[in-house]
Amino acid sequence: MIFEMGAKLDGDVFDTSKEDKKKKKISNEIIPKNQHQLVFTFEKRKGKPVTLLGRFYLEEKEKKEVLKLLKKKLACGGAIKEEWIELQGEVKEKIKIILEKEGWKFKK
Repeated sequence: MIFEMGAKLDGDVFDTSKEDKKKKKISNEIIPKNQHQLVFTFEKRKGKPVTLLGRFYLEEKEKKEVLKLLKKKLACGGAIKEEWIELQGEVKEKIKIILEKEGWKFKK
């Protein structure tokens, strides 16, 4: 009876790499603006209102142009997070008016 200590790893391959859980798979589908069905979400962060608008399936450059337009017209701050645009304040109705003039569609 032979007793050996330790692990034998002969011939076995073990993948010890960690997956980055923060990165989510983002679809690279690009849809024209008149086919988008945009939705609103409202949150309060640290007591301050934040309006989320999305899902935008556009190139990064086009998302930045939409964000720039909204920030300029609404005089508020904002950011792009994945497919969503975040704007400071409760500005849902104003966003809807501005983007409908630009040809965007919203989910009813």
